Amino acid sequence: MNDKKMNDTKTQTLTKQIAITAVLLAVCIASQIFKTLSVYITGPIVNLCLILATLTAGLTWGIVLAIITPVTAFIIAASPVMNAVPGIIPLIMLGNAVLVVMVYFLFRPAISGEGSFINVRSVIMAVLSALAKGCFMGLTISLWLLPTFIPEASPIRGKMPVFQTTFSITQFITALIGFVYFFIVWKPLKSVLYKQ
Repeated sequence: MNDKKMNDTKTQTLTKQIAITAVLLAVCIASQIFKTLSVYITGPIVNLCLILATLTAGLTWGIVLAIITPVTAFIIAASPVMNAVPGIIPLIMLGNAVLVVMVYFLFRPAISGEGSFINVRSVIMAVLSALAKGCFMGLTISLWLLPTFIPEASPIRGKMPVFQTTFSITQFITALIGFVYFFIVWKPLKSVLYKQ
């Protein structure tokens, strides 16, 4: 009887994790439709979803979302640089995973506590997490991948500074905005997710 109860609880938890991740993936896909309008629309929403998946469904599901979202972005609205250098996709996945891991280890202990969640410590953790993602992508994509694999004769070579900014500074900024959204939605969302 006890084992059955434990199995039922595990099944309910897994079902909840899958449902949360699926909803957040749907939000990411919907936002990626607007990717051609501005990365500042899509980027913060995707980062918010990565943060929420990690803190509500767990590290594994955060990483699953981190891996899936660059693929859906490529399918929905692939940028010229993604078409020219497909190797960018695994590095975006890893950049997302860096954010997810930072969030899991820095924020997970803090969200279970009572009282105000928005404080100097949480702002510092958000900046560090966003910076880790921006630096990782800046080093791997902007400074190594793009200069190495976009041929000199390629017409998109002239846009290299724009691409390099997009995959470094812009990643940092959109991750920070994602944290601002997170701080806004977390308290009401937490009360819905964890109500008895």
